[in-house]
Amino acid sequence: MERKHFIKSLLVGSLSVPALLTACGKEADTLTPASDSAGSDSCSVVPSETEGPFPTKVPASYVRRDIRDGKAGYLLTATLTITNSNAGCAGLAGALVDIWHCDAEGNYSEYGGTGMQSTNYTGVHFLRGRQTTDANGQVVFTSIFPGWYNGRATHIHVHIYKADGTSLKVTQIAFPEGTGSAVAAVNGYAKGLNGYTSNAQDNVFSDGVALELATVTGSTTAGFVLAINLAVPA
Repeated sequence: MERKHFIKSLLVGSLSVPALLTACGKEADTLTPASDSAGSDSCSVVPSETEGPFPTKVPASYVRRDIRDGKAGYLLTATLTITNSNAGCAGLAGALVDIWHCDAEGNYSEYGGTGMQSTNYTGVHFLRGRQTTDANGQVVFTSIFPGWYNGRATHIHVHIYKADGTSLKVTQIAFPEGTGSAVAAVNGYAKGLNGYTSNAQDNVFSDGVALELATVTGSTTAGFVLAINLAVPA
């Protein structure tokens, strides 16, 4: 069951966006790993989170490693390790893993032209993909560092299925924040971080991100590397 209800009416004055979500800087030097990302190594089952409001409409159509589709942004290589909490947290081979996230401006593909997202991206499918876990339970995606939009911290959506398509978990990945973090280095791209919602204030992550917080290292010049372990009951 979802811990938090994400959709909530927000008034965004400075960006002139009329409803709850708006679209998602400077360079920085190499980062050091954040000390609060130890939860990614836990065998505890990752919490369930909301899938919406912009889930992939036909995820089976986007089986691919590189999900950029020409979208500009700092390179992000994301390694997700899916483990089975019912088998001593051994790597879960053959699972389907879908991810999706917003672009540098905070917009999602497959949606738009509404109060929730004014920019119309209904005809494109960037920053969405599906892969099958290997023998170690891993998938690797090539993407860009996500931007942000009002009311939400930087995040990536994840939906994990059994090989037969049975849903195992819908969750989200959180990013370390603060001095020395990738979020600080990216600085919201051209948008900056003025008005950014932190993990502690985010209505999905505010009850804790210990099991959803990735380790993120790298730089704006070399690209960023994200790693996280997600335990699911399979």
